[in-house]
Amino acid sequence: MRTPEEFDEIRPYDPEELPAVFEELIADPEFRAVAGLVVPDMPYEEICARLRRCRTSLEVQQTFFHPLLHGILDKHSDGLTMECSLITDKRIPHTFITNHRDIVMDAAFLSISLLDYGFDNTLEIAIGDNLLIRPWIKKLVRVNKSFIVQRSAGIRQMLASSARMSKYMHYAIAVKHENIWIAQREGRAKDSDDRTQDAILKMMAMGGEGTVTERLKQLNLVPTALSYEYDPCDYLKAQEFQQKRDIKNFKKSPADDLANMQTGIFGYKGRICFRMASPLNDWLDTLPADMPKTELFTTIAAHIDREIHRNYQLYPGNYAAADMLNGGHDFAHHYTPEEKARFEAYLESRIEKVVVPQPDTAFLRERILTMYANPVFNHIAATRQ
Repeated sequence: MRTPEEFDEIRPYDPEELPAVFEELIADPEFRAVAGLVVPDMPYEEICARLRRCRTSLEVQQTFFHPLLHGILDKHSDGLTMECSLITDKRIPHTFITNHRDIVMDAAFLSISLLDYGFDNTLEIAIGDNLLIRPWIKKLVRVNKSFIVQRSAGIRQMLASSARMSKYMHYAIAVKHENIWIAQREGRAKDSDDRTQDAILKMMAMGGEGTVTERLKQLNLVPTALSYEYDPCDYLKAQEFQQKRDIKNFKKSPADDLANMQTGIFGYKGRICFRMASPLNDWLDTLPADMPKTELFTTIAAHIDREIHRNYQLYPGNYAAADMLNGGHDFAHHYTPEEKARFEAYLESRIEKVVVPQPDTAFLRERILTMYANPVFNHIAATRQ
């Protein structure tokens, strides 16, 4: 089935397009170099042969990305779990809206977890065009079922771009029967204070038919909490905080994005957990039909926040960070002295990795502690409501 032409600029590749794209990737020396690094035990000719045998993007994921990501989990984590018991029908396509920690791995880990936990499909991934820094990367992510968020469009084009993306998401759910991943905000929450941007909900409500709530219901939204025990990019995020503080108009470069992507993939993550809340549709039905739009979007965003905060998996390091940040012992029953000592040693090792002309150790320490403590504070607030 050919996807309508209006989505050609942003959509994943259709199956009939894949053979030509495979040949373009195979001929790209940068892709070959990266493939050799990522799959060092497989001759490039064998990689090419297996790629050419794939007929769909799902087959590419099952052939390459599923084992590759499990290899990353084996080497760079202490395992991944997913709680999805509130999804009563895994055959229905859903839009999983999650907090955002890692540029690449958040969606990648969720995608393979769907297969591991009984879903019959992976998902399509919303990815910003600012990350597509090389031609082969843009091709590969579209092979890997990603659709493109055009963040670099001018102000005049943003409305049309948002409308097209929303329309595509509705098409992917209703016609292609694909699951979707989208972050609750543009970019990562560098301080782990996860908040849903109203603009994301407004964009999603531009497509579909009917009222705002009816349009959102058509996407089958599922708030999903993602928790890493350790964030491989924590020191890079702290470094960026200091750079933004010290350097006027500081902006990350493509090289910075690439460093974050590489560190996120190959850095140690500890334990990882996805926990899905109930799909929003029944709750959306309880909202007053005459609620003003501005209030409606704010109310929905706050509900998604509560569901994500309530479903965090908190680790001893999170509680130790909260006590260290506050200078108290309120959460000492959640960790042992050995676990606190381990986190303190980890914290010092991360600060040492920061590379700036004049590292502000106290500031960097506060920033990293805040990253690990905020999920605790938000979880407590959400469970009290």
